[in-house]
Amino acid sequence: MNARIIQFGTSRFLQAHAAFFVHEARQSGQDIGPIAVVQVSGDSGRSGRVGAFGKPGGYPVVIRGMSSGQPVDHTIEVTSVDRGLSAIEHWDELSRLFAESAEFVISNTGETGYTTWPEEDRFDGVPRSFPAKLAALLVRRWQGSRNPLVILPCELMTGNGRVLKQTVIDCARLNDVPAEFLTWLNDHVAFAETLVDRIVSEPIEPIGAVAEPYALWAIKRAPGVRVPCIHDSIVLTDDLEPYERLKLHILNLGHTFLAEIWQRDNRPADETVRAILADEDIRARLDTLYQNEVLPGFAANGMGDEAKAYVTTTLDRFLNPFLNHRIADISQHHREKVARRIHAFLDWADSAGGTLHAPVLRQIAARYPLNGDAS
Repeated sequence: MNARIIQFGTSRFLQAHAAFFVHEARQSGQDIGPIAVVQVSGDSGRSGRVGAFGKPGGYPVVIRGMSSGQPVDHTIEVTSVDRGLSAIEHWDELSRLFAESAEFVISNTGETGYTTWPEEDRFDGVPRSFPAKLAALLVRRWQGSRNPLVILPCELMTGNGRVLKQTVIDCARLNDVPAEFLTWLNDHVAFAETLVDRIVSEPIEPIGAVAEPYALWAIKRAPGVRVPCIHDSIVLTDDLEPYERLKLHILNLGHTFLAEIWQRDNRPADETVRAILADEDIRARLDTLYQNEVLPGFAANGMGDEAKAYVTTTLDRFLNPFLNHRIADISQHHREKVARRIHAFLDWADSAGGTLHAPVLRQIAARYPLNGDAS
């Protein structure tokens, strides 16, 4: 029997990341999948996307960019997804599938996906929040097969698996579940900590995406944790922190720095990363930021060589001639991103011994204080 995967989130990112990897693994003969994609919210605007996931021909992922100095531009029809479900409209079907067939759960519910609403997260209907939905489905599994399960959250959050598990436990306790359920959850459900990395710049309607060749899915080793498939872009590691620091504080920090310039200077609404970096002054400002503020912070933490190499890779990715990565998309949830990408970097760098000289980053951080209004 194939290893069924349930994916929470219909984002173009997962279409070109986890589901893409599973497709390639299936093509190589691995017994994994298929995937049921679940729309978590009740957003009626996404109903067309949900229905499109069930088409047998799959959906296109266009891989465009540079790899080993050579241009890459090809389309793959991803066929690892066999159905789309709405958690609101198809709750009974989702509950049966989750209770009986799932071996892996993948999620990517956005920057605020673990937010809960206790007054609306009761199990007597369909709970509102994602963690409460997951908790209710896990209770259904415990009441049925009680089979083990691996949960692979892909939200960009430090310790995402640990945070999601605790939020699920809180939702279960809110609904007065028996203590035996929590014991089963702790013993048989593995909440992995993961880090994902791929620039997925454009959607294809109703489903599909344009993405760069570079991709990474780093998964931390822990009891019960398994990778869903064998793939060159999937890494099982004892320590996620180096991968997380490089991505958050070089690639993501660079994106947020450019988004800050874009917002402050009221630049064109449809401007892309490649277009803004065509401005020689802005490109010089980014290069200087990396050289004078970011790399010294990594060097202070013993990661100077890795960071220097990753900056080079990052600039190649930013300048990918094929991708139209809109800064308007990057700028969403800007305050939260400044907190995770800039404030956290400064704290990490300072903790290595001494205050990092980082005037530009500190100025941005001051505009978005962690406990107050932006100036």
